[in-house]
Amino acid sequence: MGSSLLSKLILFGAALNGAAAQSPSQTSTAAGTSTTFRPLFSPPASDDYSENVLPTVNNPQAVDAQDVCPGYTVTNVQQQQYGVTAQLNLAGPACSAYGNDVDMLDLTVQRQSGDRLNIEIKPSYVGDNNVSWFETPSFIHKPGLDADAAQTVPMLDLDFVWGNDPSFWFSVVRKSNNETLFTTQGSKIVFEDQFVELKSPLPQDYNLYGLAETIRPFRLSNNFTKTMWAADVGDVIDANIYGSHPIYYDTRYYDAASGAYVPWNETSLDTSYTSLTHGLYYRNAHGHEILMQEDGVTWRTIGGNIDLYFYAGPTVENVAQSYQQSAIGLPVMQQYFTFGYHQCRWGYSNWSVLSDVVDSFEQFQIPLENIWTDIDYMKLLRDFTTDPNTFPQDEGRQFLDGLHASGRHYIPIVDSAIYRPNPVNETDAYGTYNRGHDAEAFILQEAGGDEYVGTVWPGYTVFPDWYSEGTQGWWTNEMVTFHNNNLSFDGIWIDMSEVSSFCIGSCGSNNLTMNPAPGGIPTSGPTDYPEGFNVTNSTDAVSASSVASAAAATSSSSSSQTMSYFTPPTPTPGTRNVNFPPYTLNNYPGDLRVHAMDPNGTHHNGVLDYDVHNLFGHQILNATYIALQKVFPGKRPFIIGRSTFAGSGSVAGHWGGDNYSLWAYMVFSISQALSFSLSGIPMFGVDTCGFNGNTDEELCARWMQLSAFFPFYRNHNTFLALSQEPYQWAAVADATKTAMDVRFALLPYMYTLFQQAHMTGSTVMRALQWEYPNDPSLANADHQFMLGSSVLVTPVLEQGASTVNGVFPGNNAGGDERWYDWYNQTEIVNSAAKSGRNVTIDAPLGHIPVYTRGGSVLPLQPRSGVLTTAAARQNPWSVLVSLNSTQGASGSLYLDDGESLMPNATKNVDMQVCNGVLTATVSGNYQESNPLANVTVLGLDKAPGQVMLNGAPVSNANFDQNAKSLSLTGLDESTSQGAWSASWTLSWA
Repeated sequence: MGSSLLSKLILFGAALNGAAAQSPSQTSTAAGTSTTFRPLFSPPASDDYSENVLPTVNNPQAVDAQDVCPGYTVTNVQQQQYGVTAQLNLAGPACSAYGNDVDMLDLTVQRQSGDRLNIEIKPSYVGDNNVSWFETPSFIHKPGLDADAAQTVPMLDLDFVWGNDPSFWFSVVRKSNNETLFTTQGSKIVFEDQFVELKSPLPQDYNLYGLAETIRPFRLSNNFTKTMWAADVGDVIDANIYGSHPIYYDTRYYDAASGAYVPWNETSLDTSYTSLTHGLYYRNAHGHEILMQEDGVTWRTIGGNIDLYFYAGPTVENVAQSYQQSAIGLPVMQQYFTFGYHQCRWGYSNWSVLSDVVDSFEQFQIPLENIWTDIDYMKLLRDFTTDPNTFPQDEGRQFLDGLHASGRHYIPIVDSAIYRPNPVNETDAYGTYNRGHDAEAFILQEAGGDEYVGTVWPGYTVFPDWYSEGTQGWWTNEMVTFHNNNLSFDGIWIDMSEVSSFCIGSCGSNNLTMNPAPGGIPTSGPTDYPEGFNVTNSTDAVSASSVASAAAATSSSSSSQTMSYFTPPTPTPGTRNVNFPPYTLNNYPGDLRVHAMDPNGTHHNGVLDYDVHNLFGHQILNATYIALQKVFPGKRPFIIGRSTFAGSGSVAGHWGGDNYSLWAYMVFSISQALSFSLSGIPMFGVDTCGFNGNTDEELCARWMQLSAFFPFYRNHNTFLALSQEPYQWAAVADATKTAMDVRFALLPYMYTLFQQAHMTGSTVMRALQWEYPNDPSLANADHQFMLGSSVLVTPVLEQGASTVNGVFPGNNAGGDERWYDWYNQTEIVNSAAKSGRNVTIDAPLGHIPVYTRGGSVLPLQPRSGVLTTAAARQNPWSVLVSLNSTQGASGSLYLDDGESLMPNATKNVDMQVCNGVLTATVSGNYQESNPLANVTVLGLDKAPGQVMLNGAPVSNANFDQNAKSLSLTGLDESTSQGAWSASWTLSWA
């Protein structure tokens, strides 16, 4: 849940209409306690309005720093063992383009490993009073020299080149082909206290990826400005939204024969190419703006250092692994149950409703693993409370005991703002606030001043200060107490963590006696529907249209007027203007203060929100991870958060925020997931079927199928929208069960992928381009994706379609990749498929095309009618072998207890097929006793001979000559000690 500026009426209701909710005095009573409050007041919408600001990038009169700034000259160059140091001096009079020029800078260049080069430029003199202006906090890990640098650095394929004419410039060059990857030659480096700029040309039609979080196609275009300033605005296309991940991946294609660079869109399927990928991580937590233009990239920040990390690759997977291992940490390992299905909505109003939802999933025999609640469960919308009337504790314990007994789990939301009670109303007491106040756990208006008081759902609120020494202990105590005394949850959902506030400034400081002042709950539901709704739902569309027309008639219209803009003040020597910085970011809400904490919000250590704004979401996730280790000692914390930064994946997963029930957003969900794969957050999913607006049967059916192949699989929608649980429509229920059957069978494979990601930084959801890096036709392919290296998913993404176009990669330019249909287990032999061209695939509603890649061995655990992952883990095993063109295949399996932070027993299985023999090599001591029921081998080039398991004949062996497949069944008895209790061989040659 959140608050998109495009849907204020939906999310804030009367509060954003500026109307105070009038009601008589009310008393909330439960279990002998009472809370009395006077007529409710809702903060007016005008509290969140500000002057119009014109982004500098859109201002034709804006100063171009390249025209007026002098750049720097280099002196005192010193060669070091692994690089160079030097001093940079301002090359002329200060330009003060968008801040105060820093006249002396230190340059440090360090070759840190066999694949990483660091270039850091920072002020020569930094004191305690301005360290946060320039230096990224130390908890954002700063990569240094690798322990084995002496051995690996000589292999680094990157070189640092510099010059001093007409001012200092530098280039990063790939040594193996002498290609410049990034260069400031021909431009000037600008370094001011509130503005830093670097420019570099890039090749024609360059291919950049990453720079999450953005709603747009996966391949970033060369006509796009990416802003990084965490904002609670919903999933607005191309806008800055919740998270900031300042890394891009640059993939370049070359003619295999000549080695010449070739733009991806000027390539041919019949020509052979090679590719090289490098990464650039800009370690800086201030606001960013990355201008991708036709001739190159301009990187601007409104503070901080220049701290660049170039990763040599040469593949996407190489860069992703090195980035995670060296800079941001490896992805957190998830509990097994988290890969089950999650059901949520804003509007599950009491325990009985939740119980009915769970019962309905049982009735329709649709798997359900986790039930979630939005803010509905809270008492007066306050964190760490339950409503005594609608979510009483005794009833909750009964419900949760039954839920847990069925193998299911419960996840509540926790918002990022803490209600500050009315100081003149004793019945408004709120222990969470009192304890936090005593611990000095809340952000201040100014150093040594009173707490900063904004407004969020419960009314006037304060915000945790993650830099204060007492905050972590307070937060942990609230989590532990909440779980033990109120609600036996199994994970936590962190929301509103940009951090969001519904007013400008500390608006509640003088209004606390108006509390409680809730933000307002909608009184009418959304009236919008998916694209094409009128085509496939003609009868319902007439009714929906009349409702929408009535709603539109009641809304006010505004006359056209000439827009005027606020002009930021010019830089003042020795000071910064943080609320209105001289360089105006292209921030979607406009003024940085709108719908957020003011940039001058002050932490107890004196640091301003301006300098660490993008880190609040990251810090609350870290704090929650620490807290949950106290709640669940020895278990892996499960956390899903909204605002993230580089490194958040080491403690939490992420969902895609407040999307829309539109086909376009289902399409964008794939590019979102792939971008977060590059950002080290593989545990990603979206609000399936859409959050804002009403979904319909066709969209929800297609989306439930698509999301079944995302690691995090959750359906969630907004207050008063049409219900969209999969059992609401027969077609959606059927489509969901079909897709879930595939998902459940693949869960051991997905869990193994996550363990590999956790250990090495490998990716889980993958773009086709990453698996086939030398095929430029895949450079912008984001309508298909792969799970690991073995499974290809080709979803239907268009309304009204019964077919879908897809490619079967690896077959262009003489390739010989083999692909097999998951459902009928036959090889794809279409001539177009065998040439790497688009193929039209039948995909009626209820069917999502899925394929296995030749050369794969997949350990499977079919669902067999069960409804939870715990039950599925007790089912017999199957193995699916998809042979490649040389009759080989390989795969692996990882097993543990599915929950322990440090498992005391694990098991690894390596599976290899060679010369008609499948060898499973088992290591480890984890006990897993489920038998192996069957093995299927696809793509045999000849009829098999005698089939033997560990030297004993297999009687139930069937060879299908037409399908060229071998099916072995009835293996349970011969593997009754467990499929993976010991190593084994299966031969058919």
